[in-house]
Amino acid sequence: MWSFLKRLFPESIFSRKIDPGAERRLRLAQARAEESIIRSHVDNALMFVDTLAEDMTFDRAIDSYIRQMSIPEPLASTVATRTLVILGQDLVPYRRRSREEAGAPAVDEASRPPLRLGESAEARARAKRA
Repeated sequence: MWSFLKRLFPESIFSRKIDPGAERRLRLAQARAEESIIRSHVDNALMFVDTLAEDMTFDRAIDSYIRQMSIPEPLASTVATRTLVILGQDLVPYRRRSREEAGAPAVDEASRPPLRLGESAEARARAKRA
């Protein structure tokens, strides 16, 4: 039986070993692809949070985004954490000031639209008072 399978699936056609250089390049390409997917999800989650800021809290909006997009768990927690980190950087003025004073370049902040979370919170407060 084993010899039959070996003839049916010869090792020369379905090689299991990749040379170490190709293996490294493959892993690097996979890491870049995964990072790109995470970055896209984070950007979209931020847009989702910004769009729904008047209707729900940011953590609920992130959870809704993850649920609507059916993001599997290991990736979902990474997307949620990175989205919260960026929201925290945008919402905490002390951190923003210390980054600017240190001269650290902002990561993708120029390409990202500014969040309007403060505006929506003010609008909700005005609506409650009225």
